[in-house]
Amino acid sequence: MNQIKRNAVTSITRLLPVLVAALAVLLSTTAYAAAPGITGPTFNLTAQGAYITQPDGQAVYSWGYGCNGAPSGYAPATLTVSTFCNTMQIPGPTLIVTEGQTVTVNLKNGLPPAAGNTSILFPGFQLTSACPSGQRGLLTCEALPNGTVTYTFVATTPGTRAYYSGTQGDLQIEMGLYGAIIVLPAAANVPAACSAGLPTTHPHNNLTAQAFWGENDFRLANSAYDNAATCYDREYLFQFSEMDPSIHAQAEAQVIAGAQSLNVATEPYHPAYFMINGRSMPDDMDPNYAQQYPHQPYNGNPHMHPGEQVLLRIIGQGRWQHPFHEHGNHVRILARDGNLILTSDGKALAGPPLFTTTTTPGVAMDGIFYYTGRGLNWDMYAHNPGSTKDPNATLPCTPDANGYNTGAPTAINYFEWCQDHNKPLEVAPFGDVASGGPATLPDPNILTNGAWYGGSPYLGPNATLRSTGCMHTGDPQSNAGNCGATGVTPPSGTIANPPSSEAGFAFMWHSHNEREITTNNIFPGGMMMMMLVDSREFLIDESN
Repeated sequence: MNQIKRNAVTSITRLLPVLVAALAVLLSTTAYAAAPGITGPTFNLTAQGAYITQPDGQAVYSWGYGCNGAPSGYAPATLTVSTFCNTMQIPGPTLIVTEGQTVTVNLKNGLPPAAGNTSILFPGFQLTSACPSGQRGLLTCEALPNGTVTYTFVATTPGTRAYYSGTQGDLQIEMGLYGAIIVLPAAANVPAACSAGLPTTHPHNNLTAQAFWGENDFRLANSAYDNAATCYDREYLFQFSEMDPSIHAQAEAQVIAGAQSLNVATEPYHPAYFMINGRSMPDDMDPNYAQQYPHQPYNGNPHMHPGEQVLLRIIGQGRWQHPFHEHGNHVRILARDGNLILTSDGKALAGPPLFTTTTTPGVAMDGIFYYTGRGLNWDMYAHNPGSTKDPNATLPCTPDANGYNTGAPTAINYFEWCQDHNKPLEVAPFGDVASGGPATLPDPNILTNGAWYGGSPYLGPNATLRSTGCMHTGDPQSNAGNCGATGVTPPSGTIANPPSSEAGFAFMWHSHNEREITTNNIFPGGMMMMMLVDSREFLIDESN
C-alpha cells in the first residue's frame, strides 16, 4: 500500500480558487442529487480500505463498504449517468429494497488483516440468518479477515434507516463503515392519491407541471410510506458524518508498518472534516458518480420548484450530533427510523416542524420540505398588470382553497401565493416591473453579489430579465430595443449563471455548529450546500 501525502491548505486564499472553480462547474452543468443507490434484494458487499479526498487537498486513508462484483441494478431507473459501485466507498452503497422483500447481504471482509473482524448492523430489522461462516461477536455475526458472512432479514416496513459496522464501532465507523438502506412501500400499499400526484395534506398536481416542462420522474416511489400524507415530488438523501484525521493517520501508519493488530487511540476526538454523503463543500455539489471522486459517489445538491413536496432522507452517521439548518422553511418530520409519527388514534401525522434537523448518531429521519414564497409580502414573479411588453408579466393568480395558484399546472407561476400577486417590491425599479413598493434596490448593473445571484430579487428568467432593464442586445425578452446598439453589461454573477437560462433562489443549507462549516478549520467548507428553488421554466435534470 502506498502512502499518499499532500500538503494541507493553510490559508483561505488557497481554498477560494477551489470553491470558485467548483461553483463555476456547478452553475454551468446539471449536477443534482436525487437518492441514487443499488437495488436488491440480494447485495454482495465488501469492506476495504482506500483514500478519499477533501477540498483542502488531503487524501485521507479510510475504510468503507463497496460492491463485491457488479450490483443487480441501480436506482432511480431514470439515471443516465455512468454509474459505478467500487469496492470501497463512503458512505457505503445505498441499498434500495421494497417492503416485504427478503433481503440478503453477503459481506466479505477485505480490510487489512490487522483490522481484525468486521460486520454490519441493520437496526430496525430482525435478522433471520445464522452464523455458519463467521464468528459471533458482541453485537452480531462478524466476518473474519478475508472471510464472508451472510445477513438475512425481511424489509418489514418502509422508510430510511442506517446500517453500520457492529465491530469496534469507535474505530470502524469512524473509518467510514456506514451507509443507508431505503425500504420503498410495496406497490399495493402506495396510496392512489400519491400516484395521481395529489397528496391529501397539500392538494396540488406537480406531476402534471413536471410533465408539461419535460422533466423526468426521479423518485424511488410515489410515497415514502403506506400513508397518503407521505406523497412527495422529489427526494434527497443526506448522511452527515465527521472525521478525525489523526485516527485515520494512526491506522494508516500501522497498516503500512505491517502491524499484526491495530492499536489506534480514538480519544481524545478532534474531527477536522465534516461531510455530507462523504464529501465536504464544495465537492458535495459536484455531480453524483463524478469520476474525480471514485470512492465518494454521492453528492448533496438539492433543487426544487415552488410548491413541490421534497422528501428529505436524513441520517446521522459518526459520533456527533449535527444541527443542520435548511433555510427557507422548517422540515416537517414524517418518521424516525422507519416509524411514522402519528397521533394517539393513529389517524394523522404528528411529526414536529424542525428549524434544524439535529441528527443523532445512527438515527434516521424522513421529512418534507417545501417553499412557495408565502409571506414575502411582495410578488416574487415581478408581475406587472400594466405591462404591454410581455404576456408573462400579466399572468393571473387564482387562489385555490389554500390560497395558491394551482388551477393551471402549466403556468410559469404555478403555485404562486396569490395574496402577494401584483404587489411591487421596488420603489423605482428598472425594466418592466411594477413600481411603488417599499424597497429601493441598488442599480443591478453595479451590484456585485457573487455567482449565485440571479441578477434580480425575482424568480425566473422572464422576471429577472424584465426587472433589470437592458441586459443583452438581441434577446427578445431584454427590452434591447430601448437600450441602444450595445446594451448593458449584465449584473455580476450572471456570466456563470445567465438569467436567461436559470434564475432561481439560492438558500444555503448548512450546519448551525460554526466549526462544521469549515474544512480543516478553514471557511468555507464542511457541512454546507445550496438548495436552489428554480422557476418552472428551468428543467431540473436529476439523471446524474
